[in-house]
Amino acid sequence: MRTLQRWKKGNLADNRKKSHAKVIRKLTDDECENIVSVSTSGKYKDLSPHKIVPLLLSEGIYIASVRSFYRILGKYNMNNHRSNSKAKKNRSKPPEIKASESNQVWCWDITWLPCNIKGKFFYAYVIIDVYDRSIVGWSVHSEESEIHSYNLFRYLTEGKNITFKNLHSDNGSPMKGSTLISFLNSLEVGISFSRPRVSNDNPFIESFFKTLKYDVSYPYCFDNICSARSWVADFVNWYNTEHLHSAIGYVTPEQMRSGDAEQIFEQRNEVMRLAKESHPERWGTRDTKRWSAPETVILNPDNRFK
Repeated sequence: MRTLQRWKKGNLADNRKKSHAKVIRKLTDDECENIVSVSTSGKYKDLSPHKIVPLLLSEGIYIASVRSFYRILGKYNMNNHRSNSKAKKNRSKPPEIKASESNQVWCWDITWLPCNIKGKFFYAYVIIDVYDRSIVGWSVHSEESEIHSYNLFRYLTEGKNITFKNLHSDNGSPMKGSTLISFLNSLEVGISFSRPRVSNDNPFIESFFKTLKYDVSYPYCFDNICSARSWVADFVNWYNTEHLHSAIGYVTPEQMRSGDAEQIFEQRNEVMRLAKESHPERWGTRDTKRWSAPETVILNPDNRFK
């Protein structure tokens, strides 16, 4: 407050302690000009500071560090991308999407299924509901194509009459094809994409693929596309109807999706309550484990303020 009052009276001098102290490490104006001059000279104009500094050292010259070169050149807007390769893009994290019930958020991807012929693969298209972890749709084809993607979603929404609100996927061409995007827009579905080569942006479907490929029955290679489709069909049926999923309280995705999980959790909690009544010394003052479904599942949570 006193500083503001002095400024209003016209005393704009910086009277803080050591405000006029000389910074020993600070580069002089001549040294800054020398950095710009050397970097733009014919010999070094096409080189980065990472190469300029060691070359100068080989000549017995030291002006400043690599970081100082970048800082001074950045001051004059000279740190521009000049390589023949594409400049790196800063891609923001996909938006946070919350699911508190089924068919609010779906995510999907394509995984390779090796054929017994080396170099040949089949491609499994899989869609998972983020909230109940059920596989709502799948198909296997001999190639990646946006037409197959479009047909899969059209079959689910028109053939099975399933509606959903949000869809998240990777950046591949089958996910971003104009036919599929136009169809999803017509359904007023919110669309989001992962950042390139960031698997954590699509963790639910990646987790499913790991479960699929680490299953003891996974054959590692398939004789033909019919055998691949048959195996995937059996696995998806097992996954939806028999697999006790840890993220949803060790019930099956089908039980979670149908609403039967709530009754199962109530029964477990009642059994735990009776067990504590029979042997209270085993729990002491602690409560029994409470079985329940997750209230909200978040895709790509924003942890900046948590």
